[in-house]
Amino acid sequence: MLNSIDTEAVIRDGGAVGTYPGEIHKAVAWWLGACLVVTQKARRIVVAHDGHPLTPEFAQRFCRGAINAQHYACNVRFIGHQTEEHLLRTLACFNGVPGAMVRASGVAEAPTVHIKLFNSHGILLDDTNGLAGIRRLIAEDRVPIPVNAKAKGTIEPWHDQFTEGGRS
Repeated sequence: MLNSIDTEAVIRDGGAVGTYPGEIHKAVAWWLGACLVVTQKARRIVVAHDGHPLTPEFAQRFCRGAINAQHYACNVRFIGHQTEEHLLRTLACFNGVPGAMVRASGVAEAPTVHIKLFNSHGILLDDTNGLAGIRRLIAEDRVPIPVNAKAKGTIEPWHDQFTEGGRS
């Protein structure tokens, strides 16, 4: 695996958490996107970020991983800079699809990135509902890849009634 991580230390607390650079890097977001789709058997997911200067790139990498997950041809609805509450409302709006929230905090030299993963019920992933499987796939260097070009999904910017007056 290129740029390996300490999966036990990073894949925790509902997703991935670590300082950047150092404990976490942008490829981790790609890996998480692909693994979320496969472990949740998702044909559609929703992704948002908190607007920190670092998080849009992590969110885009997450989306690219999700659309390249095996045969799922996942449709990613990217809602951009939003709150976690907005993300959860949007997951419910789509009748229960998994999702991810990319956040960052801390000092500029080494911010902490937290990629939170939610199942189709809007529940944060833990070791009983998918996080252990994601950790195992990454630790064993078995991050899902597309089976062929037709299996590639799509990324769509999404604006709905909840984004009225919201962030871009």
